[in-house]
Amino acid sequence: MRSHEKLEKNVGLLALFMIIAVSLGGLTQIVPLFFQKEVNEPITGLKPYTALQLEGRDIYIREGCVSCHSQMIRPFRAETERYGHYSVAGEFVYDHPFLWGSKRTGPDLARVGGRYSDDWHRTHLQNPRNVVPESKMPGYPWLNENQLDGSNIVKKMKVMRFLGVPYTDDDLKGANKALEGKTEMDAIVAYLQVLGTAVKNKR
Repeated sequence: MRSHEKLEKNVGLLALFMIIAVSLGGLTQIVPLFFQKEVNEPITGLKPYTALQLEGRDIYIREGCVSCHSQMIRPFRAETERYGHYSVAGEFVYDHPFLWGSKRTGPDLARVGGRYSDDWHRTHLQNPRNVVPESKMPGYPWLNENQLDGSNIVKKMKVMRFLGVPYTDDDLKGANKALEGKTEMDAIVAYLQVLGTAVKNKR
């Protein structure tokens, strides 16, 4: 009993044991996930982002799109009826970092790929109210004007390859050429158009 009282009355010691308990509990839940096939292996048909899509993803992050749009459909009827098939871990294997999120100021974008035309996305990003009058989303007209700076694309792809993304040497060699003459708008539209398509094509 005395040892228990000593633990409860010593704030530092109590905090230490709480950290140990929470850490052990967390590890028992997290560590097994590293060895599950569903978490570590890509779903059939999943392809790495092209150089243009990878640049678009970085622009998507830079412009704060991830702050208002989640990319994770939960397995609830209300979500699957609106957005499509629920998200599965295997479709995010090549995402570093993943952009699941939980904030939905705007709709979830996990299955937006192929839902609208390229022209629709361009118009929407230029001024969202041209296609969705009630939209609160800001416009991004500068994306049309900014040319892509592909000076770091090969380095990015090498880092991704180190993290397990199966980029080939040919992918790296052709990366700079794939970005020639492209704007930031081209890149972000290319990224949006690929979101969720691996699962769509699988179904």
